[in-house]
Amino acid sequence: MPTLPREQPGPPQPHEARRTAESFGADARRYDEARPSYPAGLVDRIVAGSPGRDVLDVGCGTGIAARQFRSAGCTVLGVEPDARMADLARAHGLRVEVASFEAWDPAGRTFDVVTAAQSWHWVDPAVGAAKAARVLRPGGRLAVFGHVFEPPAEVAEAFAAAYRRVAPGSPFSGRPARRPLDMYRAGYAKNADQVRATGRFHEPEQWQFDWERPYTRDEWLNLLPTTGGLTRLRPERLAAVLSAVGEAIDALGGGFTMQYTTLATSAVRTTA
Repeated sequence: MPTLPREQPGPPQPHEARRTAESFGADARRYDEARPSYPAGLVDRIVAGSPGRDVLDVGCGTGIAARQFRSAGCTVLGVEPDARMADLARAHGLRVEVASFEAWDPAGRTFDVVTAAQSWHWVDPAVGAAKAARVLRPGGRLAVFGHVFEPPAEVAEAFAAAYRRVAPGSPFSGRPARRPLDMYRAGYAKNADQVRATGRFHEPEQWQFDWERPYTRDEWLNLLPTTGGLTRLRPERLAAVLSAVGEAIDALGGGFTMQYTTLATSAVRTTA
């Protein structure tokens, strides 16, 4: 009997790419300094729509979002799989337990809010929303959010060309220079589907916050190495990418204004 051809595996899902997921701590201080914070309106909306101020921040990293919630009057516990990132968050005075969210033991603790800032795609979708429901108090809020940003076309195209040249085999090298916002919205719609599937939340809401931030050449080149496609590049390859991007920014006059969109999926746990 003929043998069926073996099905070729597809690319790993983000939560399966553990080496990339845990590569950001290689330069945790740069990550902390260069990555942008979150819109104050987003933080205020989450806090105002929650029954209390006990926050669990999933994949808290160096604590960028956690510090914003602390400033809003919340008590925050972070869960972070990378000890290097956790150490820097602790240096900012945050409480952090080192574990992936899937493996983390809540030890009977419950919270008013579960947040995930730029980190939910690293959580196994078969586990994440259901576990969030278990650790949320009745009426508590889950809020998953992150930034969408596209630099000017000249900068994005210079980056894409340089990346394809230095890392042609990387899954990141096949991506278009610029991706439409609808692609990211689709990802947050999937988050909402996962939340609905638990049967333990009211109908999820989709939020959007638009804002902008100017960058100098040096500021953008400081942020780029903290992004997922670059954290694992060898130094000489990273230098080649940064050089090409720097030349493109110089041609624009040495800086540009980034148009940011912060997307969020949020849902309130049922009381049942």
